[in-house]
Amino acid sequence: MSTWFFPNALVAGRIAHNVLVQSRDGVITAVNVGAEPHRHTFGGVAVPGFANTHSHVFHRGLRGAGAGEDFWSWRTEMYRLANRLDPDSYYQLARATFAEMVAAGYTSVGEFHYVHHQPDGTPYRDHAMELALVNAAIAAGIRITVLDTCYLHAGPGAPLGADQTRFGDGSVEEWLERWHALRDALPDSPLVTMGAALHSVRAVSPDEMATAMSGLPERVPIHIHVSEQLRENIECLDAHGLTPTAALERAGVLSERTTVVHATHLTDDDIATIADSNTIVSLCPTTEADLGDGIARIKDLQEAGVRMAIGTDEDVVTDPFAELRMLESTARLTTGTRGVVGCEALWKISTRNGVESLRPAAEPQPRQISTPGPESAGLAVGDPADIAVIEPSSARLAGVDPIRWPLVATANDVSATIVAGEWNRLDATAAEDLRHVLDELRGHAS
Repeated sequence: MSTWFFPNALVAGRIAHNVLVQSRDGVITAVNVGAEPHRHTFGGVAVPGFANTHSHVFHRGLRGAGAGEDFWSWRTEMYRLANRLDPDSYYQLARATFAEMVAAGYTSVGEFHYVHHQPDGTPYRDHAMELALVNAAIAAGIRITVLDTCYLHAGPGAPLGADQTRFGDGSVEEWLERWHALRDALPDSPLVTMGAALHSVRAVSPDEMATAMSGLPERVPIHIHVSEQLRENIECLDAHGLTPTAALERAGVLSERTTVVHATHLTDDDIATIADSNTIVSLCPTTEADLGDGIARIKDLQEAGVRMAIGTDEDVVTDPFAELRMLESTARLTTGTRGVVGCEALWKISTRNGVESLRPAAEPQPRQISTPGPESAGLAVGDPADIAVIEPSSARLAGVDPIRWPLVATANDVSATIVAGEWNRLDATAAEDLRHVLDELRGHAS
């Protein structure tokens, strides 16, 4: 059992004082308000750890790169970077990037992983790339949901290009065979969850998606890129006569265990379909801005009762507060109103909803039918014992109600992180490790 005392903590949508939190086996077993101080005491304000529901960890190597390009030209450079990776460099880059996430307050990450094989498509022995990712997460002390990705085509009906060869398994049946073997090969760790991803309607046809879904266990989380770019919608309509969301519905992909990523260019019918199926939408606002994807229909998603979560995607920044602030700010810019989502809902989006995306409950979640209330955010019995501690002493937080910190705080305000009930002592070498591995990768390119 672990016991932690916090002078202030987010509980039931408000800041409570003198809070004692106990956990066993990585799960919170007690949250006592008005408790006596305990020897394991942290300063600052404790909040649930942030969940990063969408990461491509190797994209960290492209931070700050590029100008005057669009998504598709950026993607070409991303493929070049992917083809420089081997299991050792992948481990080194992932460990340092995951450590950066932990330092920012992220306690869980969904790694949307498709760099499976050697650059020529030859499989590594013993799932070398996947185990590099998992072992990196364990070493960094972050929960990981391995979203092993089915990636079969360059576009509807098109074979993979030379830069995509290592992503593919040949067929959906071969991907399923490898997926099940990988699940059996993963280390037995409370930090590791096996998930699955279907890359997109561009990379997996609706028929292949249906086959994939029939071959996966019922409660495995499913993630998929959806309508990030208008071109994706156009190609899907041309190939299938359906929007990407409608194609997913027909293939039986959408459900309470499914997360669609980006969902930037949705129709009214798409939003209704996502809401009716209780599918989660993972928004990655800093990436969507960096790549010029567009702005999701946040207010419409909120009003439809869609569960939203956040992700870092290309890790253009590693800061949950930056994602939340941009989510609300872009909603304000498109609607001309303030408080579109609301601070209490922002806390839930970045914590509880993210956990539901990465580790679906044994029973389906009830559909939201109204804006989440204050009681939905905060530390609670039965939740993962994952906690971020925010230090309020910076000038930027002076005079700001902690409930409103999603609008003003930064990752630099996170002073401690607890994952699965264990204090994760922040890795002071993360920055130097990142510099070293990124210099190595860029050296390979020169």
